[in-house]
Amino acid sequence: MYAIVLTGGKQYKVEAGRYFKAEKVDANVGDVIELNCLLVCDDKGNIQTGNPYVEGVKAKAEVLEHGKDSKVVVFKYKAKKNERKRQGHRQPYSKLKIVSIG
Repeated sequence: MYAIVLTGGKQYKVEAGRYFKAEKVDANVGDVIELNCLLVCDDKGNIQTGNPYVEGVKAKAEVLEHGKDSKVVVFKYKAKKNERKRQGHRQPYSKLKIVSIG
């Protein structure tokens, strides 16, 4: 069984027992949260699609850790003008493990 979940403005394909990195959620490490924005749910060939979300189906996820991704360097310049701007960014994330879908 898998589902397509919307969290943090992005879509993730999740399965029970698997983990993934999503945008940082407002929960403590060890908490179990409900992801109720399911777009698609597949149970052994029985596919349910939502309009916009699937009704009555929720995914439960456990927060494993919070952290920051690797640095992304943003470099802007204008040719022949000696203008350069270098900036770095590290996006915060939460590592979630799917406990159940149902």
